[in-house]
Amino acid sequence: MTKPLEGIKVLDLSRILAGPYCTMVLNELGAEIVKVEMPKKGDDSRHFGPFKNGQSVYFISINRGKKSITINLKSTEGIKIIKEMVKHFDIIIENFRPGTMEKLGIGYDVLKKINPKLIYAASSGFGHSGPDSKKPAYDMLVQAMGGMMSITGWADSPPTRVGMSIGDIGTSLFTSIGITSALYQREKTGLGQKIDIAMLDCQVALLENAIVRYQVDGKPPAPVGNRHPTITPFQAFKAKDEYFVLPIGNDNLWVKFCNVIEREDLISDTLFASNKDRTDNIEILIPLLDRIFITKTVSEWLNLLQSKGIPCGPINSIDKVIDYEQIIARNMIVEVSDDIAGITKIAGNPIKMTSIPENKTRESAPKLGEHTKKILAKYLNYNEEKIAQLVKDGVI
Repeated sequence: MTKPLEGIKVLDLSRILAGPYCTMVLNELGAEIVKVEMPKKGDDSRHFGPFKNGQSVYFISINRGKKSITINLKSTEGIKIIKEMVKHFDIIIENFRPGTMEKLGIGYDVLKKINPKLIYAASSGFGHSGPDSKKPAYDMLVQAMGGMMSITGWADSPPTRVGMSIGDIGTSLFTSIGITSALYQREKTGLGQKIDIAMLDCQVALLENAIVRYQVDGKPPAPVGNRHPTITPFQAFKAKDEYFVLPIGNDNLWVKFCNVIEREDLISDTLFASNKDRTDNIEILIPLLDRIFITKTVSEWLNLLQSKGIPCGPINSIDKVIDYEQIIARNMIVEVSDDIAGITKIAGNPIKMTSIPENKTRESAPKLGEHTKKILAKYLNYNEEKIAQLVKDGVI
């Protein structure tokens, strides 16, 4: 059985994270990714740390398994190459500031005439419409403007960025959903379309219940540390040695939990009878539980609670994540072998499908322009003489 996107070809003009992470996902699903980079310089993320033996393993982790070609998009001949290439590709993806592709002469209105079946995916900070459309954006900027930082951290701490690039990654995942949906629709209509994904939009979509909480409470939600804002107890607790998490998600679990900690009296206590009661009286309940949890180690609590079906878990540092038996069993840590950086462990594919084999390794990321000659010969029938001239002219 072939992978679901086997045979789908993607021309990837994106760089750094939001676009490349999306094409990484598509590659895991079987698509061929041809990454277009500027000659000599390449994707900015090639120069981002951390480095192993001078090689960016950040770049490797996001761009493994792709093919790299170099094309100078500021040259007339380079734009001509892109226009010829899109005739042979299913998808083009870019994350330039809106208007850039139009200035280059390869906006959607131009490319769809060349290839009506083309799916054009654009991810940008603020989208291709609205008053902020042309403004530059980074992950931290949209986390701030989209409300994410206002609900992250502790009540008495400064505004806090989420610990990973959720602005970029959220955009990547929504873009991949848009692309696969457009592929499905193309099967029915025979036509491609433009997909416009804004980082700011995606942050708003990921706010979960914060928007409706504001409308009910009449005040903007504030950060509440590591606890859930509307479910109690649902947070981290300090045991004798370390912290662990305990999410009691419904009243039935609360009853089971009270029996496990031998505090059956709490079940009938009107202060804690329902989830709403427990949340309303959280300032009374949490100190009470803190005094109980401090009497045993994390290991002791996990063994006791899990044996009774109570959800709980350790707070793993990244070294423990990499070695965690459940994560290893799910093949979520795989290896990339690079001739400069050596072997690097990276995250595997979380999309488990019967058509996708669970390989323990991944192809390495391409060297800058590694596949230029091969791709141009394959799709455009350029011979050695033509390619040599393009190199000389600084086009590739």
